[in-house]
Amino acid sequence: MPTLTCDISESLMRALEARSRQTGEPVAHIVMASLADTLEIDHSTLFQVSTSTALVEGVYGGVVTIGELRRHGSFGLGTFDGLDGEMLALDGHFYQVLGDSSVREASDDAKAPFAVVTEFHAERAFAIDRVESFDDLTAQLDSRRDTGNLFFAVRIDGRFAQIRTRALCKTASGVSLVDATAHQPEFALTDVSGTAVGFWTPAYARTINVAGWHLHFVTDDRTGGGHVLNCQGVDLRAQMQDLADVRIAMPETPAFLQADLSQDPSQELDLAERGGKHDAR
Repeated sequence: MPTLTCDISESLMRALEARSRQTGEPVAHIVMASLADTLEIDHSTLFQVSTSTALVEGVYGGVVTIGELRRHGSFGLGTFDGLDGEMLALDGHFYQVLGDSSVREASDDAKAPFAVVTEFHAERAFAIDRVESFDDLTAQLDSRRDTGNLFFAVRIDGRFAQIRTRALCKTASGVSLVDATAHQPEFALTDVSGTAVGFWTPAYARTINVAGWHLHFVTDDRTGGGHVLNCQGVDLRAQMQDLADVRIAMPETPAFLQADLSQDPSQELDLAERGGKHDAR
């Protein structure tokens, strides 16, 4: 990411520092947002509700509506109240992939316990000639990152020879994520066109989100999709965006406030999300 250096007045610097103390937002992010507003350029913020650690501990109650999420972004992923399916937000549409493999558009009053959204504005686009596996795909995406210390959003469009997905099923709060995903339905989709969306989270942020790449998929005809477990394809089109502005809304429900969120959830998340196979680099 380019660096801008300039001289400013002491009064302006004091005002920036005061705003930073008030909001907790870094000075650099305040300056970037102000410049973007002045120049009428879209400035994307990664907006997240709750944390991955809370999910590991079984805090699944919906805390934000889809209507509220729309105010923060039109692109992203998450899950629904009680882990009732996988969420994928694409071009302003919020889809729910259910445990029976069906896909429906979520209503504005549907609630989510965990979600990550942004306004997607690609900063680079590139072709992916061939993908042999999820590991192969993430390695190719990693080669396009220029740092391990920012967040990234990615969109991948094309035809997949094979793509294996899963969808969470409605679960009672308090059941651990590992137990909730132990019997999750998986779907083998063959020769389908669609879009995968997702995010890369740095390893240092593993207590708030899934470290590494986390992707959800939906077919072009909106008949299938889910959390991506594996894939193969050729001639895919990828777009990527750096995200340096991250904001997290913590739930204030009794379940969240009373949960023990002090542990590192990495091992449990690997088991639940990736079968323990993938590590962030």
